[in-house]
Amino acid sequence: MDLAYSAEEEEFRARLRAWLAAVLPTLPPRPDPLDWPARRAYDCGWQRRLHDAGYADVHWDASPTQRLIFLEETELAGAPYVGANFVGLLHAGPTIAAEGTAAQRERWLPPVLRGDEVWCQGFSEPEAGSDLASLRTKAVRDGDSYVVSGQKIWTSHAEVADWCELLVRTDPAAPKHRGISWLAMPMDAPGVTVRPLRTLAGSTEFAEVFLDEVRVPVANRVGDENDGWRVTMVTLSFERGTAFVGEVVACRRLLGELARTARENGTWDDPVLRRRLGRLSAEFQALWRLTQANVSEAQATGGVPGAGGSVFKLHYSHARQELYEAAATVLGPDALDLGRDWTLDRLSSLSYTIAAGTSQIQRNIVAERILGLPKGR
Repeated sequence: MDLAYSAEEEEFRARLRAWLAAVLPTLPPRPDPLDWPARRAYDCGWQRRLHDAGYADVHWDASPTQRLIFLEETELAGAPYVGANFVGLLHAGPTIAAEGTAAQRERWLPPVLRGDEVWCQGFSEPEAGSDLASLRTKAVRDGDSYVVSGQKIWTSHAEVADWCELLVRTDPAAPKHRGISWLAMPMDAPGVTVRPLRTLAGSTEFAEVFLDEVRVPVANRVGDENDGWRVTMVTLSFERGTAFVGEVVACRRLLGELARTARENGTWDDPVLRRRLGRLSAEFQALWRLTQANVSEAQATGGVPGAGGSVFKLHYSHARQELYEAAATVLGPDALDLGRDWTLDRLSSLSYTIAAGTSQIQRNIVAERILGLPKGR
């Protein structure tokens, strides 16, 4: 497995780095992180700049290695994250690019790439979290439409979204993994009600979504009817595979900041803390190498991340939580100051062992698909 970059890839890195150095100083101030409508406008404005510069489609049309370079360089430069456009760019968009028809790709991908439309994720339900396949939101075929009724929860960015990648049950008599379909639902359709959920940090990037006989065109189904679980596995492979790459780079940078702060406030004198930070540095270096290995595998197998993404996601989510626990040790009482980015990030890190599949689910995937162990009863 070759983890080195080619001359062409290094040229792409240099060109991107020069563009970032020129454009980032011209950006407007970032909005209040708790104001999602303002964040949507800011994030989509950044996406339009990427589009105009020719970098918007890097998540889909570029090679996995170029995608990795893009995520690494934008994070190192302190560029805006995809933010409100996260689901469209990193989940729904790549899924439609891989599984959608030509008409679906033409309709939905350009507006995401231009920052004109935002997507949310309608997967989890109140009684179908880790066991996603037990979802009960139903879709009944009525001519050229599905009539959808049910409830979703933890719907990312629902309050500012135009579209929802929605999982529904289209055949209640089929085994639970075989009666599911993947739909693109317009969020302004009659019967859609969004109720934002407030997090520990005070933000509302999640929401409950209630669906009362919402009509969704059959043409909005991605993949065959009742084949939605397979399509969903494609979505989740992107979510667990490369979607967290930039955050690994951010964590490595944060470790350096923590070490500097520890030297300044005297906590560096604690040998236990030094060993802890050293071990975390090794952990994130290993995660970066694992990311490179996963990307190399994806490049060799058609561009869709494999089960190795679950190994990455499992280790990353726990390492991130431990990183912010170490940050709390370094900051002491200041770790309770909500005005600090580190404090908000620490609260956010608590969700990472749940988001994109709980750690228990990731262990099952690793056991069954990589180690070949039998399924649990």
